[in-house]
Amino acid sequence: MDFYEISFRVRYSETDQMGIVYHGNYPQYLEMGRVEWLRSLGISYKSMEENGILLPVISLQISFKKSAVYDDLITVKTILKKRPMARIEFDYVIYRNSDEILATANTVLAFMDKNTKRPLRCPSYLLEKLGIS
Repeated sequence: MDFYEISFRVRYSETDQMGIVYHGNYPQYLEMGRVEWLRSLGISYKSMEENGILLPVISLQISFKKSAVYDDLITVKTILKKRPMARIEFDYVIYRNSDEILATANTVLAFMDKNTKRPLRCPSYLLEKLGIS
């Protein structure tokens, strides 16, 4: 699966004094997309950590197009950009309704050994789930 979509409503606590989603919440939305993308493959982030693999974000870029507001139903589309190696890269589209783009984003994460804090190759079980050998 090269993409996954998750939809949810903007909570009041995520908005600023103007009723607009505070920009600092968008990285959390991206994380929700990544975690659910993994879960859709049958892999939980928790199980990866329990198996000694961490996925720190090493790059984050967001372009804001329109504002999301309280109670909007928004969708985060998480797209695997290319074959994971020691890094995994995602593009995102955050939209309202089916066509109103609110933001686009990109993240790069590194596979890291939990104990040594050294980079690792993408685990083979993830490549297998992606149909990559």
